[in-house]
Amino acid sequence: MSGHFPNVRDALIEARRMGLERLDAQLLLAHVMGRSRTWLLAHEDAAMDDGQDGRFQALASRRAAGEPFAYLVGEREFHGLALAVDPAVLVPRPDTETLVDWALELLQDELREAPAPAVLDLGTGSGAIALALKNGCPRARVWAVERSADALAVARANAARLGLDVAFAQGDWWDALAGAADVPVFDLVVSNPPYIAADDPHLADLAHEPLAALVAADAGLADIRAIAMGARGRLRSGGWLLFEHGWQQADAVAAILAGAGFGAIATRRDIEGRARCTGGVLGT
Repeated sequence: MSGHFPNVRDALIEARRMGLERLDAQLLLAHVMGRSRTWLLAHEDAAMDDGQDGRFQALASRRAAGEPFAYLVGEREFHGLALAVDPAVLVPRPDTETLVDWALELLQDELREAPAPAVLDLGTGSGAIALALKNGCPRARVWAVERSADALAVARANAARLGLDVAFAQGDWWDALAGAADVPVFDLVVSNPPYIAADDPHLADLAHEPLAALVAADAGLADIRAIAMGARGRLRSGGWLLFEHGWQQADAVAAILAGAGFGAIATRRDIEGRARCTGGVLGT
């Protein structure tokens, strides 16, 4: 992309020639100009200054190369929260709101008598799930675990900016809690762990996101199995464990949960009707 674009119309036309989707081009330019998309559409003759032109060209080139839109603008909306994101974390996706919605239902139903239910998010990334749960259920005491120091820094910053009180710990799944202070036995544990197999062809479309947050051994099931098998002692008897997983993994995840002593196993479907989350209740 080269040359100076004197107005909004020319910039958008050139971005489309580069292969950007119309909406992406409009939203990127609105971001650069500090305007709404509605304003942009009503002011196609508006002039761009050199700084705006250069910044838009750089962002459009990165988007054309496949970089996620959220990384370019530095944030993503998730469950009503504006979350800062960068390449250290996965971009929060609408599918994951299925997991949050299920957890909030449990907090408002099965756990409604608990004055301060203890909730844990394993593999928090940007903090999306933990922060959405704390926002949706302020009485909950929420902890979040993340193995990546860079990702944890993003999550902590999001919590501070949003004013949501979540306790964070760094480490590998349950082991992260070993040295943490005042950790309870949890009433509810949720996780969106890595669940993509290393040979999955869809990984090519996710090249800009952190591989360690996407891929797991054993056909994508290794981390799910580790979390389920390690739950006893950290999750109370009668407590819930919920996973997000690949849409073809529901039966395998249900079998893992059953093998780890969970009952009342159920699966929830995402906004496109695909089996997306599976969870159960820890037995005695």
